[in-house]
Amino acid sequence: MADSKTDPAPYCGWAPVNDALYRGYHDEEWGVPEYDSRALWEKFQLDGHQAGLSWITILRKRETMREEFDGFDPEKIALWDQARIDKALLNPGIIRSPKKIEATIGNAKIYLDMRDKGENFSDYLWNFVDGKPIVNALDHWKNVPAKTPLSEAIAKDMKKRGFKFCGPVIVYAAMQAVGMVNDHEVSCPRHTQVQEFYR
Repeated sequence: MADSKTDPAPYCGWAPVNDALYRGYHDEEWGVPEYDSRALWEKFQLDGHQAGLSWITILRKRETMREEFDGFDPEKIALWDQARIDKALLNPGIIRSPKKIEATIGNAKIYLDMRDKGENFSDYLWNFVDGKPIVNALDHWKNVPAKTPLSEAIAKDMKKRGFKFCGPVIVYAAMQAVGMVNDHEVSCPRHTQVQEFYR
């Protein structure tokens, strides 16, 4: 947990005080409800690229990935061809996995197909929690589950639609990040603060 000599507030132990990037992400973004469809889609793609890696790796590459992936604009990514994929694979600032890049392109096409059929991606995700974040009461971050029955259900539905890199563990991590689930420790000030953003 936090070192009381440098950080009197008992923030979540996974966000080290001495890592400004990681701590800033915890203090400003993680767990805050996101309702914008494109932003939600971006987060799910980033978590998909995290598969097999640590989140800090993605966090350190996030801005470069945003630049390379056209701001994670589904309309632009859906048009990527092999030449565009090859260009991206030359960028050391992203996760250079052909399978993950191809999955992102396919996921963009599915996102657009849903939109064109009148299905809002944000509504689609938030309907799984009845439009309201699930507020857990965790006493320690190490007690957070890797997946839940709900994340398994969402993953199953997303895979049925054709989405890739959206297993239940990836989905749960994304749910935590976008505030569908509040998994800040109850002793962490952010546990209460993020609830100010609930609709």
